[in-house]
Amino acid sequence: MTASEIADWMQAKLALESCLYQEDVVDHLVRLDREDFLVDNSDGNLSLAKNVLAAFRKLNEENVVWVKSGKYWRYRVAEDEPGREARG
Repeated sequence: MTASEIADWMQAKLALESCLYQEDVVDHLVRLDREDFLVDNSDGNLSLAKNVLAAFRKLNEENVVWVKSGKYWRYRVAEDEPGREARG
């Protein structure tokens, strides 16, 4: 499994559910015993490695935003400000 394959899985899940929680991706990778694609963040929790995030961003640079408060990605809406981060 590669970072690109994980990003493709993430993209498919996002398309199916309209939002994608980071926790769901982390859980999926743990179940697959692919913790090599995870890192410990500053809070001591598991999060996605930079190469996975870069591959996912490459697939949807313009049409997906990160909602930091909820720790999930969703499709961009007209009310979103420019950039990758959304308010909610």
